[in-house]
Amino acid sequence: MSISQKERVIAQINHIATDRVPYHLTFDPGSHIEERLDEYYGDDAWRRQIDNAIFQLPLPSTEINLDLGQEKYTDAYGSEWRLDLRPFKLEKPALSRPSLDGYSFPKVDDLFDDDFESKALEVIEREKDRFLVAAYGFGLFERSWVLRGFENVLMDVVVNTDFYEELLDKLLDHQMEILDRLLKLPVDGIWFFDDWGFQQGVLIGPDRWRKLFKPRYELLYRRTHDSGKYVLTHCCGCIEEILDDAIEIGLDVYQSVQPEPKNNNPYDLKKKYGDRLTFWGGLGSQGIIPYGTPAEIKNEVNRLCQNMSIGGGYILGPAKEIQPETPNENIAAIVEAFINSG
Repeated sequence: MSISQKERVIAQINHIATDRVPYHLTFDPGSHIEERLDEYYGDDAWRRQIDNAIFQLPLPSTEINLDLGQEKYTDAYGSEWRLDLRPFKLEKPALSRPSLDGYSFPKVDDLFDDDFESKALEVIEREKDRFLVAAYGFGLFERSWVLRGFENVLMDVVVNTDFYEELLDKLLDHQMEILDRLLKLPVDGIWFFDDWGFQQGVLIGPDRWRKLFKPRYELLYRRTHDSGKYVLTHCCGCIEEILDDAIEIGLDVYQSVQPEPKNNNPYDLKKKYGDRLTFWGGLGSQGIIPYGTPAEIKNEVNRLCQNMSIGGGYILGPAKEIQPETPNENIAAIVEAFINSG
């Protein structure tokens, strides 16, 4: 008897092997990869063969709107962006000084369209056989540097610690309110986004992460679990030094699992943490996807499925959405390998 994609993902999160490995495959927005594949294959039949196990609901207005067709954009939090660059670039952070004097966060109600819930429920009903996640983008660390500028935040962490903790507390209250809106929806999990890592380790170091972010994320994760939903977190870079901490405070699924950064080999992580954590990703977006051969890509997808899913705890995926610089032959190899995975 076949099971649904939702049931496959839930089984994997509960470390139960399934008839096939669930997968999630998406493409960089606006990159026209789908149209390139239509031309490569000669038609769009390939699109109907992709059966993603996870479906993400549309975000509230907390992200960067890349569909406006304009050069500059001011987000809901008051930070200014250049959108005509790749990647888009923060031009002027909302907080030029390490102070919250005179600053107000946007009202949470204003971040949600009036029909957000009704439209979300329509999508949920349509995609009910998939594992459904809600998200709001820009977690505590990312939002802090979007408000202050990246270099400024790295300074704040060290020399303006009182201000930075005040900022994080305000952000926590704000994001908890957003989270509560999302938790009202009948979804399976909340997908948090916060890039704590870089190629060599944790950006602010593991000790500062434990002091500044661990207790605050514990509250967000606990609220999610108390609502009967799973906790999924996207994080780029190497975070091996704090994976034990993240598991301790309630992380169920670690998404991205970039294989290129230091100490972030998926197979090693599986051996060390696989009985306590589900991994989602692992196909390298910095290495094999753009630079491997189609045969190497298919072999690696097969290896991931065979080794990472032992005892459950794995969802197949690229570490990042497929990027536009990826050769057509490699994109096709990924599509075909994912469709035939299991």
